[in-house]
Amino acid sequence: MALKITQDCINCDVCEPVCPNEAIYQGIEIYEIDPDRCTECVGHFDKPQCQTVCPVACIPLDPEREETQDELRAKYQRLTGHTP
Repeated sequence: MALKITQDCINCDVCEPVCPNEAIYQGIEIYEIDPDRCTECVGHFDKPQCQTVCPVACIPLDPEREETQDELRAKYQRLTGHTP
């Protein structure tokens, strides 16, 4: 699954710079995650870095974007050209 940022976001700016896929960007009101770029940090880290640094825990899995680990690895490979 891709991750998503909820309305609980306080725009603290800590999630965007830790995203290795540059999937996080400033939206109109809060930060948002591009689900086509989010791999839940598969291929980069053991845990999603945005969730790790978020002080208000507002970055859950997006149930509308279910993806298997194989699909996340394939997305990582497509984005980076590397095999995880």
